[in-house]
Amino acid sequence: MTISESDIPYLSRTLLSAFVLSVVLSLMVACAEEEPSGDLAQSTGEVDLAPMTLLVDDPSNPGVFDDRVVFGQSAAFEGPAQALGQAMRLGIEVAFQEQNQVGGVYGRMLELVTMDDRYEPGFAYANTRDLITKEKVFGLIGGVGTPTSRSAVPLVESHGVPFLAPFTGAGFLRSPELRSVVNLRASYAQETEYMVERLTQDLGVSRIAVMYQNDSYGQSGLSGVLEALERRELEPVETWYYERNSSAVKAAVFHIAAANPEAVIMIGAYQPVAKAISLLRMDIDPIFLAVSFVGSNALARELGSDATGVFVTQVVPVPDDANSPIVSEYLAALESFDESAVPGFVSLEGYMAGRIAIVGLEACEDLTRRCFLDAIQSTQPINLSGVELQYGPGDNQGSDEVIITVINELGKFIPITNLAERP
Repeated sequence: MTISESDIPYLSRTLLSAFVLSVVLSLMVACAEEEPSGDLAQSTGEVDLAPMTLLVDDPSNPGVFDDRVVFGQSAAFEGPAQALGQAMRLGIEVAFQEQNQVGGVYGRMLELVTMDDRYEPGFAYANTRDLITKEKVFGLIGGVGTPTSRSAVPLVESHGVPFLAPFTGAGFLRSPELRSVVNLRASYAQETEYMVERLTQDLGVSRIAVMYQNDSYGQSGLSGVLEALERRELEPVETWYYERNSSAVKAAVFHIAAANPEAVIMIGAYQPVAKAISLLRMDIDPIFLAVSFVGSNALARELGSDATGVFVTQVVPVPDDANSPIVSEYLAALESFDESAVPGFVSLEGYMAGRIAIVGLEACEDLTRRCFLDAIQSTQPINLSGVELQYGPGDNQGSDEVIITVINELGKFIPITNLAERP
C-alpha cells in the first residue's frame, strides 16, 4: 500500500545528510512514523557543519578574467520552492545584463553560473563545493533559504568566498564573526517583531498562532514571534509545523483551528502556506500574515480569490511602484531582458543583489575577493537609487527596512502602515 504524506499529516520525514570532504557526497532519507509535537520542532533534517580548515583552491584570483567575472548561485530551480530560485536568478541576470550593456565593469562582463539545490541542504552543500572548487567562481550570490545557507556558509567562510545577498533573514547569517557574508535584507526577527507590533497596537490582537516550516528557517521565524510576544507578556495560543518541501499541512491546520486564534503568522513557502490558509478559512476567519520568504507573487497566484486580505511583510519596495527610482530602473531593465517577465518582490531583491555586486566590482579595478568585500562592508553608505544600505564593523546587514503589504481583491500588494486598513 502506498501512503502519501498529504494523506497522513502526522507522518514526518527526516532528511539526514552525510557530508564527506572528498569527492563523495551521500544523502540518506529516513522516515520516522511519529506524531509531532506542536511546541518544538522535531529533527529538521539538517546537519550543522562546523567551520572547516580547507586550502584555498586557486590563490591566483578565481573567477576573475580579463574579459569577465564569474559568480555562482545555488538555489531551488525545481520542486515546490522553484519559483523563489527562478525569481532570484531572474533579478540577478537582469542586473548583470543591464551592466553588461554598458561594457561591464572595467571591461569585464558579469556572468552567473547556477546549480539547482531543490531547497535541500545536502544539495546546497555539494553545489557550493563544486561552484568553489570546480567552477572556481569569484563569489556566490542570491542563495535561497536558511537551511541551504547553513550548509553553504562553512565552505564560503573557509575559502574566503563572498556570499552575497542570500534570500533569507536568518539570524545566524548576521553573526559579526562571519567575514564573507553580505546580507541585503532585514532579518526575520525584525519582520516578526513588526507583525506582532502592528497586530497588538493596530487591532488589539493578543491570540496569535504560528505555523512554521520544520527546519532552521521555520525555527528562526518562530523564535522571532515568541520573543516579540514575550516582550509584550504574551504567549502563542498554538504553534504547529509542516515539513520542508511538502504541503502536508493538515495536522497544523487542525491544531491551529482548534485554538481559534485571532491571527496566524505563517513562516513557510508559498505552496504550503496557501494550502493552510485555504483550509483554515473553512473553519475560522483569522488574520493571516506571512514573512517575505513566502514568495509574495507566487503566494497570490496559489491562493487566487482566497488571497484578498492576506498580509505579507516585505524587505524591498513594492515592485510596481514606478515612483521609486530603484523600481523604475528595475522595471526598465526587466523589460529589456524579457518583455514577458512579470515584476515581483523576489526578482526585485535579486536585481538589488546584482546591483550590490556591481558596487563592489566598481570599487576594485584590481579585483580581489578581499577588496570586493571590504568595499561593500565599509562604513560608507551604499545608495542603490534611493535605497540606502549601511554596513560597518560587526554589521553585515545593509537594510533594516520592513513594510507590510496586503493583497487586495485584484491580487495587488498594497503597502499599509496600519492593519486596520485591510480590505
